[in-house]
Amino acid sequence: MNEVQEWIAFADGDLDTAQREARVRVRPNFNAACFHAHQCAEKYLKGFMLSQAIPFEKIHDLLKLSAQIQERFPEFVLLTEWLGLLNQYPVAARYPGLEATRQEAKDAVHAAKQVRDFVRPRINLSK
Repeated sequence: MNEVQEWIAFADGDLDTAQREARVRVRPNFNAACFHAHQCAEKYLKGFMLSQAIPFEKIHDLLKLSAQIQERFPEFVLLTEWLGLLNQYPVAARYPGLEATRQEAKDAVHAAKQVRDFVRPRINLSK
């Protein structure tokens, strides 16, 4: 497995976790769903960047990562709404203060899927 494939495998694992937590009925952890949805999108962006030899920092800001990508691939602007929604979760969902709802978790999962479906064909992976 090459490095891009590893990033994508981890991204898909995060999406699986987010989906499970968004669906669970007993003791749901909607914050975790939101966090893992963000992680999925972050890893898809970084996997794409790696596939295109675009260097990236160890940051969690999806909008900054997307801005770097847009310098060469302006169509990534289409992800702005989804990335903006997810961008609130990398830290806030991990510490007291945010109590994500089931709907927020579902919205985060949906946003992560939008990012996934946008990026996969651009790195020659099927949806």
